[in-house]
Amino acid sequence: MSAGPPLERQAAITGIGQSDVGRRLGRTDIDLTIDACLDAIADAGLTREDIDGLATYPGAGTGMAGFSGPGTPEVQDALRLKLNWHDGGAEGPAQMKAVIAACFAIAVGAARHVLVYRTVTESTAQGEGGRQGIGGSGSGGSGGVPRFSGFLQWTLPFGAVSAANWIALVGQRRVHEFGLTREQLAHVALNGRRNAALNPKAIYRQPMDLDDYLAARMISSPLCLFDCDAPCDGSTALVVSHVDYAADAPHPACHVNSVGTALRGRPSWDQFDDMTTMAARDAGASMWERTDLVPSDVDIAQLYDGFSLLALVWLEALGFCGRGESGEFVDGGSRIALDGQLPLNTAGGQLSAGRLHGFGLLHEACVQLRGDGGERQVPGRHEVAVVANGGGPIAGSLLLTRGSG
Repeated sequence: MSAGPPLERQAAITGIGQSDVGRRLGRTDIDLTIDACLDAIADAGLTREDIDGLATYPGAGTGMAGFSGPGTPEVQDALRLKLNWHDGGAEGPAQMKAVIAACFAIAVGAARHVLVYRTVTESTAQGEGGRQGIGGSGSGGSGGVPRFSGFLQWTLPFGAVSAANWIALVGQRRVHEFGLTREQLAHVALNGRRNAALNPKAIYRQPMDLDDYLAARMISSPLCLFDCDAPCDGSTALVVSHVDYAADAPHPACHVNSVGTALRGRPSWDQFDDMTTMAARDAGASMWERTDLVPSDVDIAQLYDGFSLLALVWLEALGFCGRGESGEFVDGGSRIALDGQLPLNTAGGQLSAGRLHGFGLLHEACVQLRGDGGERQVPGRHEVAVVANGGGPIAGSLLLTRGSG
């Protein structure tokens, strides 16, 4: 760690907001974004005139239909903001990149109150059809045949068209090396569904048991349907402020204690140096290098579950259990339940609450630290939460602590 406190400690999350969340809402991405952003600004006790920074991930025009949401220029114009700084790039430590960039912009004096948002309309874009693979289109081919370069040229010809296929490779390796079972993996999904039943905005709230899970169709072994997140429409926003505003915020601020951004292995889905893990290993390690807190200090974990296997990878990457031990850690579900040793994905995660692409997890971490979770509130007063986003070669994490408020 460099001399002096890490720069991110000059930032705190002072406001949170979220639009309606649902399947095929039929609303535009800018419409949902404005709802979430105005809620977050008001929640922070601020006005639009106070906002001088703006950030999002991944920026307009990235990915499949409904994935990217509006870019920062469009949101700046819609809200009539006067900005000193904005960022909407996709490269970096996964979805957390936008929040981490906001923290550093505040630390160097580029902005004082940064509005950060993430919007998806993937469910409406999908329509009545199934989810599309990443390799659904291409350019540069002859005779109408699409051509791809880089990683995709080695996976698409063999039918590995989706992150489900690529992450399943890690799952299969963990089955082989650690004896991971489908019954163990199931408890990530079952825990999420139990918590989602207490979240009125969750996509899937109906009960699910182990028999339901095991009977679901396989997608890419060992991943079945209930191991995959639920596409939805929705926007999440938050205000990251200079820490000296935290005492004046109307709600307890969530202070940024440390961030995890490292990438020390190969930036590859299928050629990482340890194919039982991912870039999460490096992001998690770098986060703990920037703090005096340790894994046992964490009260609540909101870990990326675009696929249930990713939550297992993050549990190990963040030091909550040893390498290869996450299957046993979640087995039975008691350790990760709301009243367990490490409450996990308390709003239902992306598997049941909906694929808000990591920002729903960040929103929920703030809700829990404030004590505003209602029926799903983890019992007792909690001081530390960790949020981890990303899979494969991209990953980022945040360690948050509760302000006095």
